[in-house]
Amino acid sequence: MASSALSNLMLAIHEKKTNSVDLYRPLRNYITFTYSEREAQLLEDDLETLNQLRSDVERVPDPSPSARRDLLISYYKALCLVETRFPISPEKHHVNAVSFLWHDTFKQKQKATQQNIHLEKAAVLFNLAATYSQIGLGHDRTTVDGRRQASHAFIGAAGAFAYLRDNESTKASIGQSSTTVDVSVECVGMLERLMLAQAQECVFENTIAKGSTPGVCAKIARQVGIYYEEALAALTAPPLKDHFEKGWISHVQMKAALFYSEACYRYGMELHEKEEIAEEIARLRSGSSRLAEAKKSSRGAPAQLIEAMNKLEASISCNLDRAVKENDRVYLMRVPSPASLSPLPTFSMVKPMNMTEILDASKEKMFAILVPDSSAKALSRYTEMVDDVIRTQAERLQQASELTRVRLKEMDLPDSILAVDGHSTLPADLREDVEAVQISGGPASLEAELQQLRDLKRVNQELLVHTEELLQKEATEDTQFRSQFGTRWTRPQSSTLTKNLQDRLNRFAANLKQAGESDVKIERSVRENSALMSILDRRPIESAIPSLAKPMMSLDATEDAIVGTLKQSLRQLENLGAQRAGLEDMLKEMKRKDDILPKLMTITGSYEDMFRKEISKYDHICEDISQNIEVQEQLLRQIQAQNEEFSTVFNLEDYKASREKCYNQIQAAISKYREIKENVNEGLKFYVTLQDAITNVKQQCSDFVMTRSIQCREMIEDVQRQMSGLSFQDRRNSGPYPSVHQPTATSSPPPQETHNPSHPHPQAPYYRPPEQVSRPGYSMPPYGPPPPYQAPHGQAPQPYPPQAPQQQQPPYPSWQQGSYYDPQAQQPRPPYSAPNPYLHPPQPQPPHQGGGYYRH
Repeated sequence: MASSALSNLMLAIHEKKTNSVDLYRPLRNYITFTYSEREAQLLEDDLETLNQLRSDVERVPDPSPSARRDLLISYYKALCLVETRFPISPEKHHVNAVSFLWHDTFKQKQKATQQNIHLEKAAVLFNLAATYSQIGLGHDRTTVDGRRQASHAFIGAAGAFAYLRDNESTKASIGQSSTTVDVSVECVGMLERLMLAQAQECVFENTIAKGSTPGVCAKIARQVGIYYEEALAALTAPPLKDHFEKGWISHVQMKAALFYSEACYRYGMELHEKEEIAEEIARLRSGSSRLAEAKKSSRGAPAQLIEAMNKLEASISCNLDRAVKENDRVYLMRVPSPASLSPLPTFSMVKPMNMTEILDASKEKMFAILVPDSSAKALSRYTEMVDDVIRTQAERLQQASELTRVRLKEMDLPDSILAVDGHSTLPADLREDVEAVQISGGPASLEAELQQLRDLKRVNQELLVHTEELLQKEATEDTQFRSQFGTRWTRPQSSTLTKNLQDRLNRFAANLKQAGESDVKIERSVRENSALMSILDRRPIESAIPSLAKPMMSLDATEDAIVGTLKQSLRQLENLGAQRAGLEDMLKEMKRKDDILPKLMTITGSYEDMFRKEISKYDHICEDISQNIEVQEQLLRQIQAQNEEFSTVFNLEDYKASREKCYNQIQAAISKYREIKENVNEGLKFYVTLQDAITNVKQQCSDFVMTRSIQCREMIEDVQRQMSGLSFQDRRNSGPYPSVHQPTATSSPPPQETHNPSHPHPQAPYYRPPEQVSRPGYSMPPYGPPPPYQAPHGQAPQPYPPQAPQQQQPPYPSWQQGSYYDPQAQQPRPPYSAPNPYLHPPQPQPPHQGGGYYRH
């Protein structure tokens, strides 16, 4: 390298100085006043952390520049969070007890004091950039790796100065009575150029060390010179012209001249290789002239820098003398004037580091529970914007899917294609009906259910016959005793007591007959429709649907190709549908993760700008949705044309007619099966209810027969005693059973009757107790079971029935409380609305109607 002595001639920036500031107490007071003491207590740790960060910034820089850099980054993020939650200003209800004082880093006597957080943030960013420059200067730039690290640090410094210029410099100067020049837009812009120049200079040194071509070295060197020239232009213009020491200006001026001349020198070497001697001479003369001019103002410049310029000047002179001699002797070219030369080519290898992510405070948790109203309203508005995007795109996706479904249904796709492969399908509602029929057993199960009807009918008939036989047997015995004992057999005849039971049994028999007629109709309907319903037993049911066959004769045998092309288009359409579903899921997932509240809490600019930037995240998905819908439209038009060709070749209209006929047959079979099934179920419920009713009547008949049997024995004993000549009084005092008609204190004496020679001891009629109250219809039977005890000697016999304790139950409650003696008793209703033929007398039916439970 012609200027190798330059390796240590670079600049670093010193940090700004400040005084102590207490942030804890003013901020805590603001939280208590604006929010509550509870929030203030919850944020104690955050307040202490913030105050500690400020104290650390005030101290002398740490021995480690890297630790200092991390401290400044943390404090800047904290300041971003403070800015959106704590308004620091002189106003009454703001944080007005905090003032920030900072000294100018280049003129320590100059200082600025503001009740404005922007000055604090600007100063912190300035110190961060200064720390980056110190890190770069601290690396060993005699090695390739050291120069690469130094270049990265100078890039960081340039990025911090650029971020300060774009975000805080202007804010720190607006509306303030005083500010320092070092944080002005002009100063930080100049420092950014200076840092880029030093970063590019490190890259140039590595390029030389790697032995790159003279042309590449010339381009990189020229860019170093341009960065220095831009910094020099800012230094020599207000407000920086009188703000920096002359040593700064001399350093930058000499560096600019040095790297311009270095670029001329390297570019001249490339021109010499190309034998462009005339331009080489002009470039070398231009570089030499620039060095000579810079040396005139080099008073006070570092000796190393002057030495580097001298070495470069000697190298240029050597090459210039050689080129002039060769041109005079060999080439004889006219040397152009320096003013006519084109600018030297450049190549920038560096740019300011992007500090946005490094300084992003949106993920910080400090003061997270404090959400100002402005941020909450902004979040609500952004959420509405996102919801509108999601809703609009979801509607577009749904409309596209619905359009596809309708268009395919109009073209009878994909059913017709499936029919070609023998995979016909039923409409969804028809298939559900068939599955319901098959799950319930199908037509094949009807015979077993008919057998259940026969069995239940037989059980009811047998039960009815048995009940009638019980009553008939009791009536026969009563008739025999009546004929045997004549007028002495004084109890009522069985026919007068069982009339209600007999009427009910007769109605049961009539309804059972009508039910049998219904059974016959059901069985006939099953036989007549078995062929129709047999289609429902096909498994799978699709096997009953006709298939779409290829034409018997074909001229060009293109059927397979037509079907294959249509299938491929349908698969593409299906893929588009799956893609739409994925796009909708992506939208929902993006919305779920889209939390901009932390960013809202750190932003200090316009919400609208932020909203536009954030909502643009959804643009690529919206574009994908639009493209999907457009491709689907084209594909549907293609499928329509292919389907028309397919319909023509395969005679699709005839197939549709035969398939529709099959659908109608299946629907008719389902309707008939449901009708028969409903009648069978009605019959099963009918017979079960009838069996319960007959069983109830049978129990009442059994109780009646048992009671009559007991009474029969009692009356036989009474008649036998009368016939043997025993007196009524003796039987009352010593008989095993007291008379049920013995008068009591409350009963009237029995009526006097004329003595009958054949009955020397007359008595009141056995079946007419004086206390019996008549009931509508006919009276309760006046007889009952014998008393369960013997009256003690000397006591008057108790009236019948005796006054038993409350817990004592009558011996035959089912007879005494049964409904057979009450013509108005209600019977249980069957569990369906149709009149039960077993509980109502049969009515004459019109000729076109049948009896029983059968439903047409």
